[in-house]
Amino acid sequence: MNAVERERHEYFMRRALLCAAEASERGEVPVGAVLVSENGEVLAQAGNAQINTSDPTAHAEIRALRAAATVMDNYRLPNTTLYVSLEPCTMCCGALVHARIDHVVFAAREPKAGAVVSTASLLDSPALNHQVTWSEGVLAHESTSLLKAFFAARRKQAANNKL
Repeated sequence: MNAVERERHEYFMRRALLCAAEASERGEVPVGAVLVSENGEVLAQAGNAQINTSDPTAHAEIRALRAAATVMDNYRLPNTTLYVSLEPCTMCCGALVHARIDHVVFAAREPKAGAVVSTASLLDSPALNHQVTWSEGVLAHESTSLLKAFFAARRKQAANNKL
């Protein structure tokens, strides 16, 4: 990855991390996503919202794809890159394929549910009718720190509630 590409990835990943931080402030697991066109236009951005919307599909990635599809008036979103602060799960990988996303960049791996490299290699499957390329590790430390702080606060609150 050259310096210009790295700078672009970091810029948009910082935006995704802002969405993640906003989700955390709402009590949601801090995951954020930003969908960007090939010319650098932000089409949509979102954070997790499963708890506040009582919607198990309200992952940041899905919410960003839905918003962009509405803006573009098309369920296909070719020539786009999705920046997400945490490795996408199985559901989100499927949505990326169906939306025809070109590339996904994620910050940190998700060892329990990540389906790009951690528990599966879904985006690399030759059985898929569309291939989503991917890269990882952009601002991984920042994403991991945000997640660790969120879950540490939750554990502390749970412990205090038991007293």
